[in-house]
Amino acid sequence: MYNSPVFSCRCSSAFRSPLPRSRSSTFYFTLCNCRVNTRNAFTLLELLVVISMVAVLMVLVAPAFTNRKSADDITNAAYAVKDVCEQARSYAKANHTYTWVGFYEENASALSPTNATPAYPGKGRVVMATVFSNDGTKILEDADPSPVLPPSRITQLGRLIKIEGVHITDIGAPAGGNSDVLDGRPSLPYTQGAPFDHFNRISSDSADATQFAFAAQNYTFYKTIRFNPREEANINSTYALKRAAEIGIKSTHGDVVDANSRNIVAIQFGGIGGNFKIYRK
Repeated sequence: MYNSPVFSCRCSSAFRSPLPRSRSSTFYFTLCNCRVNTRNAFTLLELLVVISMVAVLMVLVAPAFTNRKSADDITNAAYAVKDVCEQARSYAKANHTYTWVGFYEENASALSPTNATPAYPGKGRVVMATVFSNDGTKILEDADPSPVLPPSRITQLGRLIKIEGVHITDIGAPAGGNSDVLDGRPSLPYTQGAPFDHFNRISSDSADATQFAFAAQNYTFYKTIRFNPREEANINSTYALKRAAEIGIKSTHGDVVDANSRNIVAIQFGGIGGNFKIYRK
């Protein structure tokens, strides 16, 4: 926008003084006290153009902000799962006892606790709880029948954890590449013990269930990781040690899994030592 300056000149006789006459001029010049005025304003057309440009930019950048938020949400969810598991592992070692981390999933729209057996039908809200053995034993032998852990012999560790906007599921074997990212992560959870490799993974979509479920705060947890005082981790329906196990996480919109999202995370941990590592794209 260009505004033509408007010049105004006020001359006062007090400041009028003759200048020396030049050889080629017959005029006298006067000194003038001058100022320049400009009009600073936008026209309606210019405002409409600016508003249109801002609207176009918002349309272009909004998806980028949405994707970043989704990526941050699923990363935060992965760290929440990892933190709960590491706390349970550390507690088992420090207190010479056994701990169980339970996983349950329900619809994000659920208004009260639900109780379904695997495969969990709900999507979008992962519920986690941790309990420990009061007497330092694993309570039931691995060869025992499969009841729930007796409530009188376990105590909940910490509070119930609810993670919104995520789904625990198998995310598929890695394709290979950089070992520090999702596609290049170790493939053992998908190859060890095949064709029974599904026991190496925790998935809400799988019918696999823990050998000994437990109840906490109106939920029953049928998928668990058990830690012993040696920091060994056992999962799912068998307590055989695994070289590597995995928890896959995808993002959801309400009760629906986002099948097209590239925001996928894998949490892997070893049966011996129980070290947890997060892999993402």
